Amino acid sequence: MNGNVAAKISGNRFWSIKFIGPTLVLIFLICLPLFAGTYTLHLMILIFLYAYLGQSWNILGGYAGQLSLGHGTFFGLGAYTSTLLFIHLGLTPWLGILVGAILAALCGILISFMSFHFGLKSHFFALATIAFAEIFRLFANTIQWVGGAQGLLLPLKGNAPGVFQFIEKDPYYYIALAMMILSTVIVYFLQRSRYGYYFIAIRENEEAAKALGINTLRCKILATAISAFLTAMGGTFFAQYVLYIDPSGSFGVLVSVEIVLRTIVGGTGTIFGPILGSFALSPLSELIQSVVGVGRSGVYMMVYGAILMTVCLVMPNGIFPYLKRFFK
Repeated sequence: MNGNVAAKISGNRFWSIKFIGPTLVLIFLICLPLFAGTYTLHLMILIFLYAYLGQSWNILGGYAGQLSLGHGTFFGLGAYTSTLLFIHLGLTPWLGILVGAILAALCGILISFMSFHFGLKSHFFALATIAFAEIFRLFANTIQWVGGAQGLLLPLKGNAPGVFQFIEKDPYYYIALAMMILSTVIVYFLQRSRYGYYFIAIRENEEAAKALGINTLRCKILATAISAFLTAMGGTFFAQYVLYIDPSGSFGVLVSVEIVLRTIVGGTGTIFGPILGSFALSPLSELIQSVVGVGRSGVYMMVYGAILMTVCLVMPNGIFPYLKRFFK
């Protein structure tokens, strides 16, 4: 009898943590703009955006186990494609976001095929992704048609929802929140799909996955394409939010590192890891930049490196797995 009661209590506790907790948090986030200030909304937009980007990277790096340090390639393609289509052809970014995402997915397929076909793995693949991001950065930095080193300022249209521009931050807030939720739902169902199991098998032991008949090349290319598609959409959102893009801020290594760090700190290969990592690091990033200044990038990265090393030592698998064990 006592055992049944204990099991029932434990089950109720698990239900509360897994379902009721996130539901209450979601209700709070939906109502937050009603009483929050402008800076708070700005900070929350960044948290949602990097949680979304971290979730996008998580598909390739967390579940498929392929370390990419060049996701700035896809982020920048999304930002530049929608911006150039808007400036030169007048195409609304609501459509440009899809064009940029498709272009990034095709680029991801090309990069992954060239890398995985020739057997690049682990840190070699990571170096290849950095190289591609740097190629795109140098291209954008030298070609004046895409803005050159000075970047591109988007035409200001005021409050124009049709071209993805708003005066207030509330619409950006809800769009970023929806993107974070969407990416989490995609990862949730992908994790439970056939290809999700294939990705995890490749991450754990690629040779064993091949022996079981899994087409590892096709699976890794698919993971890269999905990850690139979603990341590019985040790049378009960022361009529309700040209304300015430049090569370093779009294709730079720092962009890729920012995306990866959120997921590593939160917990790679987990559904809520990128979200927890973003809630932990995004406010800290803003604080560090306000203290040391955005121009002192060396100090900024040193502090980030110290945080990453601390997390790796204390919680080697990230925040979410640690909390999951704590609440068991």
